[in-house]
Amino acid sequence: MKKIAAALVALVAIEHLYILVLEMFLWTKPAGLKAFGLTPELAQQTAALAANQGLYNGFLAAGLIWSLVRKEDGFPVRVFFLICVIVAGVFGAVTAKPSILFVQAMPAAVALVVSLIAKRSSVERIGN
Repeated sequence: MKKIAAALVALVAIEHLYILVLEMFLWTKPAGLKAFGLTPELAQQTAALAANQGLYNGFLAAGLIWSLVRKEDGFPVRVFFLICVIVAGVFGAVTAKPSILFVQAMPAAVALVVSLIAKRSSVERIGN
């Protein structure tokens, strides 16, 4: 279960690295325009804001990767960053685009639940 949880966390981190690339480097390119449904004019006007968003997504990915590298003592870090992703996804769904709930918040929520179950089952094994 711990390996499944780690794999799910890694997928969420990879997703946020991908979002970083889209927002920081591809925002005004065809891939960015398509991904976010932007016109070239709007993309040009909002490129600096998108780069800032991309940087934040990079920090979320870095935190999740850090939690994986730290192994067992990284669990609180993992929980914190997954909750950050969930909150960001819910906020994005409410303020920007409803599909963000399913693309961003749901995978993080699944990773969080599986991580909590894995942690609980490992603690129970130690106790028995």
